[in-house]
Amino acid sequence: MSSEPNPDSAYSPAQVAEYLAHLGLPPSFHPSANPVLDLTYLTSLFVHHITTIPYENLTIHYSPEHAISLDPQVLFDKIVTNGPHRGRGGYCMEVAILFNHMLRALGFADAYTAGVRVRPRVNAIPQGDFAGWVHLVNIVTLPPSSPGSRAQKFALDVGFGGDGPTMPLPLVDGLVHHNSIGTQEIRLVYDFIPGQRFRGDGAHKSWIYQYRNGVDKEWNPFYAFPDVEFRELDFGMLNYYVSQAPESFQTFTPLVTKFLRSESAEGPKVTGKIMLVNGDVKRNVTGKTELVKSCASESERVEALREHFGIVLTPEEAASIKGRVVELGATVA
Repeated sequence: MSSEPNPDSAYSPAQVAEYLAHLGLPPSFHPSANPVLDLTYLTSLFVHHITTIPYENLTIHYSPEHAISLDPQVLFDKIVTNGPHRGRGGYCMEVAILFNHMLRALGFADAYTAGVRVRPRVNAIPQGDFAGWVHLVNIVTLPPSSPGSRAQKFALDVGFGGDGPTMPLPLVDGLVHHNSIGTQEIRLVYDFIPGQRFRGDGAHKSWIYQYRNGVDKEWNPFYAFPDVEFRELDFGMLNYYVSQAPESFQTFTPLVTKFLRSESAEGPKVTGKIMLVNGDVKRNVTGKTELVKSCASESERVEALREHFGIVLTPEEAASIKGRVVELGATVA
């Protein structure tokens, strides 16, 4: 297979093949089989991605540089080349950018990323105003499925962790979806965000991602994004703030989320998720979260990453957390 770069993507056909093999995507979905690039394809790709590649911000905490690179080749080496051996993933911008280049290489030529405003979580519940741009989603347009039908846009969020959608979400105002685990439902609503001052002619609405944990519950907005493309310079500014600012929760909260998958006649299904938040490992396969392990030391957390997520840190990475505010078991002076 050619190693020449794709003119519309940072990744070569050989790299795409390596990525698809890492995901375990069935051969019928590989480019050599000339698959139809429809919603079935997009859904299978999405589900295999989020159940193979974890959402994790460990590079901020467990690396000598404590800095995130968004270079597509650095991302490929970290997540794909080393994936089978070290189980690594990335946080929102890392996995969204990798996924965007893969979408384009696979033939979704118009795939682009949009910036997202996220409401802060208090006791795990989103509350208050929508903050600044701290997240990315991919937007993909599928051609009409039948004569007379319209092209349809979908939001694909591979990097929001355990609270994210487990399927491509059509940009359809108010359409409700079951979010795979338990009784949670999700939807996108097209509206002005609270506090938006300009609402006159030409004002931009946003797609607001909402959830509720049962049909008897109130809808709660989690994040919002306008249908506006973000580019590399935008990524750089987002990445610097999110990974370095003292007030960014990413800098004081080690996080890992990996979705669990089962195969069925209807296709791959998300059946649960396992998470690490600071020193606690939690699992949710029924709609209720249970504590699996609470780590009291760095050696326990490093071992929990290996045992429960398949994430293997090098000795240098594991040692680089020493002296940082997130170090477990550190003696407070």
